[in-house]
Amino acid sequence: MADPTPSEVERYIAQGLQCEHIEVEGDGRHFFATIVSSEFEGRQRVARHQRVYQALGERMREQIHALSMKTLTPAEWAATDPTRASSATPQHH
Repeated sequence: MADPTPSEVERYIAQGLQCEHIEVEGDGRHFFATIVSSEFEGRQRVARHQRVYQALGERMREQIHALSMKTLTPAEWAATDPTRASSATPQHH
């Protein structure tokens, strides 16, 4: 099984989790993801990460060897850059 690309990892996460924004970087084995989802509202970091792992399912065990992530609510994401307009339209990079 070929190593996934960052865009494939983005797609895998987005298929199982409603994302307002998602960006993944990586080399095919190790990835870093910034994920913004309203599903993270009221959840602690561990619960947010578990939700992403749930979205990835078996791929996390079989294809993705390491995933570091920053998980944010839309409000937290907007606060990291005041010029960022909060929109309901999902943005994929």
